[in-house]
Amino acid sequence: MWQRWERLLFLHWEWDASEIQATLPEGLEVDCFDGRAYLGVIPFFMRKVRPRFCPPIPVVSDFLESNVRTYVRDQAGRPGVWFYSLDCNQPIAVAVARSLFRLPYFSARMRAQVGPNSGVVYYDCRRQGTRETAHFEYKASGQPRPARVGSLEEFLVERYRLFAAGRSGLLTGRVRHSPYDIAPAEVPRWSALPLEQAGFAAGILPPDHALVSPGVDVAVYPLGFG
Repeated sequence: MWQRWERLLFLHWEWDASEIQATLPEGLEVDCFDGRAYLGVIPFFMRKVRPRFCPPIPVVSDFLESNVRTYVRDQAGRPGVWFYSLDCNQPIAVAVARSLFRLPYFSARMRAQVGPNSGVVYYDCRRQGTRETAHFEYKASGQPRPARVGSLEEFLVERYRLFAAGRSGLLTGRVRHSPYDIAPAEVPRWSALPLEQAGFAAGILPPDHALVSPGVDVAVYPLGFG
């Protein structure tokens, strides 16, 4: 598939590695940077989502998505992402992703708008069947540029493999895109509700790290074993 990810907010909390490890399936180990493990909440805009060789479809191809994730390595040492949840306001995308990619997608009521002059993103997400809404307000603080090689920023954002739990074992898939341009984020409003919904008792603990990116064009490849 082809798609574009836009106006991403990368919020990260340092977390106890053993607690994360206890949530992972057999074959994956938590990936740490300088001995520290991280949980991420990433709200963003999905644009021009379509199968290869097909044009975008109005309404269907543009929607909102927010995920909760951590960082892992498989037994071959390959780094990647493990998703705890992916909230989405496009029912077709939820059904397709659950069926084809075995990912924990959830239908949600979501809305977002961008300040015409300020560039501030106002982003809300309420998962179907719940009463609470996660609110985010964010914008870039500085000029976006690629992460420095070997930095924490590179560790957190430059991930090109995902893992999922298949019926017969661990599945893996790849994505391809140019390196993110990223900048520090000003985040006057944020929510740890997605972490709570994933089973992590974050309470009102503020994030330890915040970045934004204007976006990237992405190629997504099928999941498979090995």
